Amino acid sequence: MLNLLLVCVKICLKYAEQEVCMEDLTEKISEWARAVQKKEAIVWDRLPDIDLYMDQVLTYMDKQLELFQCGEENKLLTSNMINNYVKDGIIPRPKKKKYSREHLAIMLNVFMLKQVLSMQNIASLIKNLPESEELFDMFTISQDKALKEVCDRVLKVQATPEGMRQLTLELSIEANARRVASESILAMLAEQEKQAQKNEKNEKQKKVTE
Repeated sequence: MLNLLLVCVKICLKYAEQEVCMEDLTEKISEWARAVQKKEAIVWDRLPDIDLYMDQVLTYMDKQLELFQCGEENKLLTSNMINNYVKDGIIPRPKKKKYSREHLAIMLNVFMLKQVLSMQNIASLIKNLPESEELFDMFTISQDKALKEVCDRVLKVQATPEGMRQLTLELSIEANARRVASESILAMLAEQEKQAQKNEKNEKQKKVTE
């Protein structure tokens, strides 16, 4: 939900900073929130069942992520980003330069996580999660539910600059609290894994010396 809070914060700020009348401002934000509420979750069965080349991947992802675009100047996903994900081991290497629905599923997950967690933490999290259709569907349905809940708050907020800024502040505070909790949990899990590896190494050395 944290990334979804950040998305709403950016959208609210984007429109609040534009020099438009209050009626237009309210309509722009409400229009975006209603569009998000109508958008269906991208479950596994809705992902392309044929492998795609890089340009096809970018076209597909642009369409899926268009509601999260806060400005035309920055692309949400580029070929360089995808190549870096492969290089860092976050997603598997494409086969014959083609990307499968498994690749697309991971890209969508990474997009939702990258504004919240470092790429190192994302790589660690994804590495330790089982790859399955059920897991992907759980992820996307949960994010869809969370985003729509936040959009309900956007639609109910007082339609004034003060109301919008107050909501933006509240969402920012909530997002930061969730980010801190996420990072703390991942840090403890990493420490636990490190200790387990150390114990395993000590056990092996102990058996050798016996």
